Amino acid sequence: MDLSIYPNVKLLDHPLLKHKITILRDKNTGTNEFRHVVKEIAVMEGYEALRDLPTEMVEIETPIEKTKQPMISGKKLCFVPILRAGLGMVDGMTELVPSAKVGHIGLYRDEVTHEPHEYYCKLPYDLAEREIYILDPMLATGGSAIDAITMLKKHGAKHMHFICIIAAPEGVKAYEEKFPEIPLYIGALDRELNKNAYICPGLGDAGDRIFGTVK
Repeated sequence: MDLSIYPNVKLLDHPLLKHKITILRDKNTGTNEFRHVVKEIAVMEGYEALRDLPTEMVEIETPIEKTKQPMISGKKLCFVPILRAGLGMVDGMTELVPSAKVGHIGLYRDEVTHEPHEYYCKLPYDLAEREIYILDPMLATGGSAIDAITMLKKHGAKHMHFICIIAAPEGVKAYEEKFPEIPLYIGALDRELNKNAYICPGLGDAGDRIFGTVK
């Protein structure tokens, strides 16, 4: 898939990120390690996604002298995981910005139609004033991402970004056709979806592996 046609899609390219995603893919990686590595990956992806935060010069005093140095200029942030798998990425993001608010959107996928359905939504009241980072380890069909963004827009969100660990070409295409203006950060772009709408080679069901509910 040629991502150059999508200027707002950013495929993150770092050897350490690739290494950690390979650990997630391995079926022998246990729940505890899987959960820990998802958190580490969220820190790495968050670092890149937050790169464009505005800064302002503030006066401080070092042990040597007074000086003006850059700090983030009070931008309000909100991290919104898509339940339940997105919860695995929250701790990593809040390590970077502990003051950020956290909202939650609950979606589940119909096992027959593969379409997402809403079951929960709890968000900060001032979404319009915040820079919002939506979190979900997998972008498969793109349905959950599109529905989550649509819900956030209805609640007044204006400035959004989407961060996932693994994406399928089908999901990227659907996302970009609907919301080409919203930046999309990807850790790995996989080959395709199978007949059950799972990403191949993928890593299985991210939620099941994070929370130890693999059948």
